[in-house]
Amino acid sequence: MEVLEKVNELNEKLKDNSAEEIVKFFLNEYKNDAALSSSFGAEDQVLTHMMLKFDQNANIFTLDTGRLPIETYSVMDNTNLKYNIKVNVFFPKSEDVEKLYKSQGINGFYESIENRKACCNIRKIEPLKRALKPLKVWITGLRASQSVTRVDMPLVEWDDNFQVIKVNPLISWSEEDVWNFIKTNKVPYNKLHDQGYPSIGCAPCTRAVKEGEDIRSGRWWWENPEHKECGLHAK
Repeated sequence: MEVLEKVNELNEKLKDNSAEEIVKFFLNEYKNDAALSSSFGAEDQVLTHMMLKFDQNANIFTLDTGRLPIETYSVMDNTNLKYNIKVNVFFPKSEDVEKLYKSQGINGFYESIENRKACCNIRKIEPLKRALKPLKVWITGLRASQSVTRVDMPLVEWDDNFQVIKVNPLISWSEEDVWNFIKTNKVPYNKLHDQGYPSIGCAPCTRAVKEGEDIRSGRWWWENPEHKECGLHAK
């Protein structure tokens, strides 16, 4: 069966299922060929809890860019301890980071979109490609209401860039749904969320947002909204 036919079939099959049912389906169907890429944000923590509920050995990995906030490392540690796991960590290649410093300096990503995307490519995209290469299914915490770049994302899609089926179990969830789940299940979360950070990435590219602002407005705040993807979830 062609991959796009498979994606369409999965969307039809799972369209009325809950997020937990969707997670369970892919874990049963694909085992460790399905993995969650976690940034330890609220949505990813929800999915981590769901996955480990069904499979203590579920495949969960993260990208350590080398410039994460200390709070992100804290929730990583708390998650490992609570669930008795060790999340798999992928790092950027040191030689690529060294070349990046030589070409644009330590904070050159503020100077242009091209510089910022070059930094994202080295610190996030290349490690993600390595992480996804052996997999068939990529599970993400994307929600449609997070940004203008995600409004039309389906539950299941084919990611041509990474050559993998991408599954977004929380695509229809609201922010309230996420936090209700976290509180009910006592899921560890990044304490920056309590300080006005709804979306958390690298420390120099993330800031708190004001009440009423778009939840992604604290990411790459110096750019226009339509540019605010790093390439991990490009349309």
